[in-house]
Amino acid sequence: MKLLIVQARMSSTRLPGKVLKKICGKPILLILLERVMLSKNIDKVVVATTTNTIDKKIIKFCTEYGFDYFCGSEQDVLNRYYNCAKHYNAELIIRITSDCPLIDPIVIDKTISLFEKNNVDYVANTIPPETRRWPDGSDVEVFSYKGLCEAERNAKGLEREHVTFYFWKRKNLYKTLQLGNKNNWANYRYTLDYKEDFINLKKIINMMNEKNVFGYTEEIIEIIKCNFKDNNLEKKFSFGYGWKKNKAR
Repeated sequence: MKLLIVQARMSSTRLPGKVLKKICGKPILLILLERVMLSKNIDKVVVATTTNTIDKKIIKFCTEYGFDYFCGSEQDVLNRYYNCAKHYNAELIIRITSDCPLIDPIVIDKTISLFEKNNVDYVANTIPPETRRWPDGSDVEVFSYKGLCEAERNAKGLEREHVTFYFWKRKNLYKTLQLGNKNNWANYRYTLDYKEDFINLKKIINMMNEKNVFGYTEEIIEIIKCNFKDNNLEKKFSFGYGWKKNKAR
């Protein structure tokens, strides 16, 4: 089974409760899930949240909208993934974080296909960050259950919080690939970490609705280019914040 796991929690330190904040009347988590469900190369989608009491709100959301969910450790995100994948008998895991609400289902499918066509252990489009050509906010990671089991047995410290560090920081042990892109969109950023990100995402989504476009990656980049430059907001979408070391969700 190809299992897409969306990790989500309410207790984000930078923007608490962000996953259920609403844009155009929809919770951000719903916007994300509706987009990943359009992927043609996955078998199941599950929200992996935590056993923290505050995350009962995410469980309530999943129950209300009919999405599968799994509860695990808040800080040991690697263990949360491992137990979730084991519960659903996954063979292939696709990792999406809840701070990427405008994830592109086509990019998801391309990343999975790249994994399946090559004898590798790990594929991503924005990792490692220094060589990526995709925007921050379009992040997709794909790895095998076998590799996840190895990471669960051996990973320590920050590797457990960040799930995939164990793979891509050990290139001597694991074969990894990065999804290429004819365009270099590395300087664009539409992830959700801060209050200003939420404001800018709301503007982007409103513009997507006005233009009646889905918001594939190229369409989002075009919206940013055309609508955020004059009012000096384009820089908000650059990689100027630096790569976030604390990406646990």
